[in-house]
Amino acid sequence: MTSQNWNAELYDTRHSFVAGYGEALVDLLDARPGERVLDAGCGTGEHVAALGESGVTAVGVDASAAMIERARERFSGPDFLLADLRNLHFAEEFDAVLSNAVLHWIPDAADAAAGLYAALRPGGRLVAELGGTGNIGAIDSAARALRLDQGLPDAVSPWYFPTVAEYARVLEDAGFEVRDAWLFDRPTRLAAEGGLADWLRMFGAHLLSGVADPDAFLVELERRSRPDLHRDGHWWADYRRLRVRAVKPLGRPRRG
Repeated sequence: MTSQNWNAELYDTRHSFVAGYGEALVDLLDARPGERVLDAGCGTGEHVAALGESGVTAVGVDASAAMIERARERFSGPDFLLADLRNLHFAEEFDAVLSNAVLHWIPDAADAAAGLYAALRPGGRLVAELGGTGNIGAIDSAARALRLDQGLPDAVSPWYFPTVAEYARVLEDAGFEVRDAWLFDRPTRLAAEGGLADWLRMFGAHLLSGVADPDAFLVELERRSRPDLHRDGHWWADYRRLRVRAVKPLGRPRRG
């Protein structure tokens, strides 16, 4: 998994749109009272708490100690566990798995899928959303072009943005039966204060690696990106999302 260092407080205050968009996944999951649900990559705990309020027993896991600490501070009831999705140790403990805006941080997609599959009881379901192919293409390409102009080496990306077919194959190879998959554009308005610069500091720190003057770099990036990504007084991220719904079949062993 990425070694990204997360500022959990800023994640809540300036990037709350991440959890906000995940509400549609909670609805799609349609968890019922008494079910046990794993939030795989729970962040600061919003969805775990929401599920708990509906009578679901929800457990949140995240690879960021800062995120888990803040989740525990915000919500005292649920279980929040520090765990890497590539190395989960659950065995058929959950009726459903929810994962929002996390799996694109794990290029080892097969390992993550295997862990989620193992965590589910037979007949259990997975609802997940991650960045899909072309996600934040304009931001990424503009930052890389600016790095090149400044004589900096290309940045190694921590992201994994698959096509529908690529990710369906990952899930099927893990043993899942994919029921639905959607790839769609979702331009996302960023916080008014800081906008694009705040977004890059939080989510694209690798694109600032080796930059001598990050503030000046970001000012120039904003100047270049304004025609494409700034409108109506706000910065917009060119998100493309891949949403999937899959099940762990009854009585069918995992492949491989």
